[in-house]
Amino acid sequence: MIRLSKSFVGQAEADAVAHVINDIGYLGMGATVGEFEHELEQYIGGGRRAICVNSGTAALHLALQAVTRPGDEVLVPSFTFVASYQAITAAGCKPVSCDIDPDTLTLDLRDAEHRITPRTTAMMPVYYASNCVLAEEYQAFAREHGLRLVEDAAHAFGCTCKGRKIGSFGDVACFSFDGIKNITTGEGGAIFTADPEVIERVSDARLLGVQKDSEKRYAGQRSWLFDVVAQGYRYHMSNIFAAIGRVQLSRFEREFMPRRRAIALRYTELLRNNPHVRLTPMDYEHEITPHIFAVQILGGKRPRLEQQLKDADIQYGIQYAPNHHLTYFKEDVSLPVTDEVYSRIISLPIHPELTDEDISRICDIINAVTLNS
Repeated sequence: MIRLSKSFVGQAEADAVAHVINDIGYLGMGATVGEFEHELEQYIGGGRRAICVNSGTAALHLALQAVTRPGDEVLVPSFTFVASYQAITAAGCKPVSCDIDPDTLTLDLRDAEHRITPRTTAMMPVYYASNCVLAEEYQAFAREHGLRLVEDAAHAFGCTCKGRKIGSFGDVACFSFDGIKNITTGEGGAIFTADPEVIERVSDARLLGVQKDSEKRYAGQRSWLFDVVAQGYRYHMSNIFAAIGRVQLSRFEREFMPRRRAIALRYTELLRNNPHVRLTPMDYEHEITPHIFAVQILGGKRPRLEQQLKDADIQYGIQYAPNHHLTYFKEDVSLPVTDEVYSRIISLPIHPELTDEDISRICDIINAVTLNS
């Protein structure tokens, strides 16, 4: 089987976890989390603080809760994983479904502008397939309309926009570190911001709202006498997860980044001349480290391709079902680009263990199905 995605961990990560268990002896949130946060801050740069939590969804939830009030509206593309919408509603806000730009497959600002109301206070662009080319445009749009900007950068760790790392500029950025992302902590996520009020709110909220508990945890202590002034959650990251993350971060630029980029470039080379396959142009040589590699299959040929991939024991993804079609979030809204893209999109395998031979085999099947049928 050729896997769609997989975790890429080894002995170094196992040794780091063993160190936490055998030598540090405290598995919850402690000094190892603080060390990981510091290393993330050094890597991303821009003077931003990193606050680690137990999932990317938790990061989005806490970030939104910090910059909105219940009842506020949040602009968000419907073409995203349901976690984006669940984070918005968890914060007591209403997701406002927006269409996507046909060239980037990310939030279409022209469509979003028409959906602003007096209750709109925030926007959440999603860097689908790691495409963050419009990051500066989103920030300018948010400033123009007086909106808080929470970037769903779950796919975009290590990516840059015009040479600046995502998370190093702007308002608030959220990353995911689950098992198949660009780096993993097993499960986890992080919020990056320079806003001191947001830093304080999310730092407390991840620890059940206990005020100033993070600093004590970093020092191996606990708050026994404390106050709670706002809703909090058990969202903190553990030392075990942080230990994995520290190793993954050290491997990212020398192992994971170059291989993911090479895979995307190889797919592009083998598929770019196929008129029945639409690629999303991205700078894989310098800026984008792809979490997924999604293409559009034109001419109604995706179902046949899906069957051929299944027959060849090759996994694929359909990422993602638009949220405005899901029962819980269903609404009668016109999003023509989203619906058209969803009917054609398919994600191809991408992970550091994928070989060039695997990529050639996958592309041979795609080209045979689309060019010869």
